[in-house]
Amino acid sequence: MPGIVDDIVTRARAAGKRIAMPESEDPRVLEAAARLAADGVVEPILVGPKPDSLPAGVRHVDPATSPRLDEYADIYLELTRHRGTGPEVAHRAAAEPLTHAALMVRSGEADGSVAGARHTTAETLRAALRVIRAREEIRTVSTFFLMVHDDEALGHNGAFIFADCGLVEEPDAAELADIALLSSESARLLLGCEPRVALLSYSTRGSAEHPSLVKVREACRILQARLPDLCVDGELQVDAAIVPAVAASKAEGSQVAGRANVLIFPDLNAGNIGYKLVQRFGGARALGPITQGLRAPANDLSRGCTAQDVYEVAAITALQAAEENE
Repeated sequence: MPGIVDDIVTRARAAGKRIAMPESEDPRVLEAAARLAADGVVEPILVGPKPDSLPAGVRHVDPATSPRLDEYADIYLELTRHRGTGPEVAHRAAAEPLTHAALMVRSGEADGSVAGARHTTAETLRAALRVIRAREEIRTVSTFFLMVHDDEALGHNGAFIFADCGLVEEPDAAELADIALLSSESARLLLGCEPRVALLSYSTRGSAEHPSLVKVREACRILQARLPDLCVDGELQVDAAIVPAVAASKAEGSQVAGRANVLIFPDLNAGNIGYKLVQRFGGARALGPITQGLRAPANDLSRGCTAQDVYEVAAITALQAAEENE
């Protein structure tokens, strides 16, 4: 799709990053890896059993025979000893492709990882959280989807950041503020624009009263206190957030209403349902869930993904890795 995604791919090509892909037996991953290498977007590293035909320009690592397996097992043991992990369990974990890819990222052998074509979101993110872990200053690791719609009048040239749609089930006000803050950073990185953040609800600026709305309003206050220059508003209904005519009647004077490009959902139920409705009924592309707040990027895919999705999420991962290194 032209526009935002093409720009991300172009910028990723310039970043020169190595992306581990621990689903070496999936044909979609193989196709994406071949294209990524041919196009010079990233240096793909297939992690797992060697495919029957290794694409040209694609590096392969078999965890079971890796010369770094014992080293990685020791790293995993130290990271998870508090969970009761012993040496044998650590060795088995390090030989598993998903965990091995995360250990490659942790040790600097790869700059980021992409998985989820065959693994669940829970499996993919568990490996990342256990091994790569959150940045020192981050209290709440979260996820977002990059949503791209044909109608360029919406969001930023048709693109939005939707969060959290994949990880934090019931964030409190402080966690919701953390999610919004990281999502604003992701908007700057991927969309290349000034974020306009809408904290969503079923109410707009006090049009209803319920304990669930207090959390959203408090999150907005926290975020405004932490980042006074950030363009943020809430609580807002989604139509007030993205439709100028509705914003004029429901949220007059708001700097966000009618022009939001970052939509923050009050909980995972709303976020997951919301992005899928926009994708399936609205015809938008949905890339993610993309993780934000880790020390290095490790991103997820839908198990229904296409090779094009894998290709584009790898490009997003490369940009995140470049940002972390600055």
